[in-house]
Amino acid sequence: MYKDNKVLIGKSGEKELSILLDKANRHGLITGASGSGKTITLKVMAESFSDAGVPVFLADVKGDLGGTAQAGESSESLEKRLEKLGIENFEYKGFPVRFWDIFGEYGHPIRTSLDSVGPEILSMMLGLSEAQEGVLAIVFKIAQDNNWSLDDTKDLRLLLQYVGDNKNDFITKYGNITTQTVGVIQRCLLTLENQGADKFFGQPELDIHDFLATDANGKGMINILHAVKLFQSPDLYASFLLWLLTNLFNKMPEVGDLDKPKMVFFFDEAHLLFNGMPAYRLKQITQVVKLIRSRGIGLYFISQSPTDIPNEVIAQLGNRVQHTLRAYTPSEQRTVKVAAEAFRANPEFDTAEAILSLGTGEALVSFQNENGEPEVVEKATILPPQSKMGVLDDIARNRVINSSLLLGKYEEAVERDSAYEELDQMIREKIEREEAEKQAALEEKEREKAEKLAEKEKKEKEREEAKKQREAEKAKKNDPMNKLKTKATNKVVNKVLDKAINKGLNSIFKGIFK
Repeated sequence: MYKDNKVLIGKSGEKELSILLDKANRHGLITGASGSGKTITLKVMAESFSDAGVPVFLADVKGDLGGTAQAGESSESLEKRLEKLGIENFEYKGFPVRFWDIFGEYGHPIRTSLDSVGPEILSMMLGLSEAQEGVLAIVFKIAQDNNWSLDDTKDLRLLLQYVGDNKNDFITKYGNITTQTVGVIQRCLLTLENQGADKFFGQPELDIHDFLATDANGKGMINILHAVKLFQSPDLYASFLLWLLTNLFNKMPEVGDLDKPKMVFFFDEAHLLFNGMPAYRLKQITQVVKLIRSRGIGLYFISQSPTDIPNEVIAQLGNRVQHTLRAYTPSEQRTVKVAAEAFRANPEFDTAEAILSLGTGEALVSFQNENGEPEVVEKATILPPQSKMGVLDDIARNRVINSSLLLGKYEEAVERDSAYEELDQMIREKIEREEAEKQAALEEKEREKAEKLAEKEKKEKEREEAKKQREAEKAKKNDPMNKLKTKATNKVVNKVLDKAINKGLNSIFKGIFK
């Protein structure tokens, strides 16, 4: 409930317990056991921030926050609660709401490119090891160096195939790439696609400034992410919220301390954000939590136990609401002790005992004062929400969606030329080039074969002709008639020679004796 420029959360006797708007970007924490009233506290905060003109983002993991768009209804129990709180003329009303859904089923689709997500958060979505994340980072770097846009999963899948097939071309410049690791990433990517994440990656990309809207009356828009289906894949849910957080941090300008936040961001089931998070990444997230308040963003984490949130992050949360905890085991008792020690003690009661004795709708509350110091913890009865409690029917939901100014901006996916088209063209050209080279080599081989065959036939023909000539000469030599002719010829020749010789000798002798 928004009152006197404050976010009124509850009352302790006659004392009103409120979050100061100019301290709302100091972040906050809502914890408590299941059924203790965390969702009611979240709704009361979201409604109050909206009335103050502050846009809100929250994830609806159970599907029961859609009723925020409709006015609540009075009941006997609510009237008794209001009477106990001393609140008169309580106004039941709806609030300006925009519904979002990464699957596009119960709200405007939310999409972003893989380039915007980056290899670190994508590695979390895929559940990769540190070494596998390193290979994925190399693949992203190769895409960046070649101006290949990674919009959706088919872009990355083809790029992984290309890098794996040509890893020797990249190893020297980028580092070691193994076919096995590429195969693991491909399998993890397929699993992610089967969870429906392929609908999250693509165009048009979400403009984060669409979360920062107010309605015609100046009330902050309450952006509700329908996360019932998304929450069934906890790693995807957590990674998506971390992407939103880093996206806000990277795109929002530095504004310092403001009279009120530019936006308040609620992380429900916040323990999922930090499960298994390596130390180096926790350090990065802690740094974002520290610095994002200077962007005018307030972060509020919601979980069952304060021990779900790392100490580095807990230390940054100045506004706290602790609902009841149950302590049946030594471990649960230690959790209660940790929760109690997180508050500035109130000498009027024992904090740990108070946590165990709180009823539904009651909480221990400590907000920051004007000096930015935590107030002494107080027992409080939380206000009821002004909007409807529970699920919003599909007809009413569709009416809200269809009346949104964003209708049509994100509904249709857009395909643009990205890494897939460029790589596909390259691969096609390479295949065509290889086929042409293969065909040319085959034709050259056939030509050489034909030449060798022709040469062989020529030599065979020459040998055959030589053989025929030798056989003809031999046959001619062995012919009886030819022998007689040869013998007669030889006689004539011998006779002629004899005459010539005798004639020559006579001439010689005559010359000697003359």
